[in-house]
Amino acid sequence: MTMDSVISVENLSKKYIIDHRRQEPYVALRDVLANGVKRAAGRLFRPRTERVDIEHEEFWALKDVSFDIKQGDRVGIIGRNGAGKSTLLKILSRITEPTLGKVTIKGRVASLLEVGTGFHPELTGRENIYLNGAIIGMSKAEIARKFDEIVAFAEVEKFLDTPVKRYSSGMYVRLAFAVAAHLDSDILVLDEVLAVGDIAFQKKCLGKMEGASKSGKTILFVSHGMQAVRSMCTRAIFLDQGRLGLDGDVSEIISSYLHSADANRPTKAIHHDEGLSIQFLAVELIGSPSQQDELGLKFTYRVNAKDDAALLCVDVKNEADVSVFYANDEFWRDGGKREVGTHVVMLSIPRSILAPGEYSIAYGFWEPGREPVHFPSDRLWFKNEDKVITRLSSHNIQWPSITYFPFSAWERGNP
Repeated sequence: MTMDSVISVENLSKKYIIDHRRQEPYVALRDVLANGVKRAAGRLFRPRTERVDIEHEEFWALKDVSFDIKQGDRVGIIGRNGAGKSTLLKILSRITEPTLGKVTIKGRVASLLEVGTGFHPELTGRENIYLNGAIIGMSKAEIARKFDEIVAFAEVEKFLDTPVKRYSSGMYVRLAFAVAAHLDSDILVLDEVLAVGDIAFQKKCLGKMEGASKSGKTILFVSHGMQAVRSMCTRAIFLDQGRLGLDGDVSEIISSYLHSADANRPTKAIHHDEGLSIQFLAVELIGSPSQQDELGLKFTYRVNAKDDAALLCVDVKNEADVSVFYANDEFWRDGGKREVGTHVVMLSIPRSILAPGEYSIAYGFWEPGREPVHFPSDRLWFKNEDKVITRLSSHNIQWPSITYFPFSAWERGNP
């Protein structure tokens, strides 16, 4: 642990034992009664010979994780579900003990790992402020001194004497976050606490965290919202299946995380209930040198059976995984039908909506009223720079060199 570190994690590992009971086949009522009598007799006459058919499996939620965090750092911890993020925060909050490794923490820790942790549903908001504050380590005098500030931040003045069981999830998280944020702690640990908050409250929380960081408070923040991580954090840690994947610059880590998520997504044709199948043959990035204000995509796909419903959908997302452009061809197709055979369509995207940076393009087909939007293919990645579009990833179907072709919003062509 370095002299200026407030958190030091050395070769941290956490193991859980998972029990798997053998699944019993279907049995009739007479079999259940007969087996019950046999088990009772077995316990009576052979109490030590009963065999329980259970298989034990070791699961390492964290494995050999090491890093240091300095005072005032705002660290975002990202990764897929099951990567070990919450387990890590529970260990740092001293809720659970590690199996192996060492954790050294300097300072007072305030944790907010679940919405409404420490709240009693029958107590009012006023009573829960005192209860929750005491649980996280605040004295009664400290709570009383900051009470008005906590209530104002949470925006629950009108409902202060209402039992919190009648609060919405948003009101719950506002009150819980307000109490934790006003604790005079050195380290604040947050796990997806902004997921149910509205945009205005999220901005308020981000401002509060930025101010706390400037005053020397260290923040650890777990979230699947890349925009919140990018806005709040000055550093990111990427956990991958319990191991430390990457640690460093926020933008670089988020980009690597989103790329890795696409690399793990299988690509397959779209099969419908009646055996109908639509398959992509090629996807190309196209443009026009005389129209620098437009970017285009060219899709070639094959329809093996007549389709009256499926829509071709395109979703362009920025580095924070936020959609900046969405379109489908619902109003382009003649009669709303997709005939058997090979089709070529092109889509134009205004460059004016694309700020400099990296973007991904997700695409696929959707049957309205049957399934939500589903993009089965891997996303395509490109970088938008001054008058230049740069390919960042190859594609399993096709991504040829950039060609130039004039196009309209949606345009049909022949293969």
